Amino acid sequence: MKYIQENIKAPDCIFCQALTLPDDSDNLVLFRSEKVFVILNRYPYTSGHVMVVPMMHKPILEELDALIRAEIMEITTKCVTVLRAVYHPEGFNIGMNIGAIAGAGIADHIHMHIVPRWAGDTSFMSTLGQTRVLPESLEDTYQRILNAW
Repeated sequence: MKYIQENIKAPDCIFCQALTLPDDSDNLVLFRSEKVFVILNRYPYTSGHVMVVPMMHKPILEELDALIRAEIMEITTKCVTVLRAVYHPEGFNIGMNIGAIAGAGIADHIHMHIVPRWAGDTSFMSTLGQTRVLPESLEDTYQRILNAW
């Protein structure tokens, strides 16, 4: 809602812009490796919803070299380990939406979603009201994950 109320114009690529900003709870970048970084989803499905993003701006997997693809998977695994320790989820949704037609909100910069899941985490609010309810703020989520990283 803050985004809409302040009428902020989105940059050309929010992931590329995030790379130019400091790692903090405002920017939501949790970790940077040589080729990828981890960022909280600003509009999460559940608490702990993170994304692993290559630093290279590419829309499809085939345009990333094998080392970047491998690093995406290694850092995704690290995210799962950290999220298990922090949130104790019962499962995960992990994946990429490649292309706008496949549901990619940011289709020009490929990224991996890691979404912790619990039994009953989809309630009438999200199913019928198309509204997400989270038990903690993004700032709290950021700090919890950062402390466990």
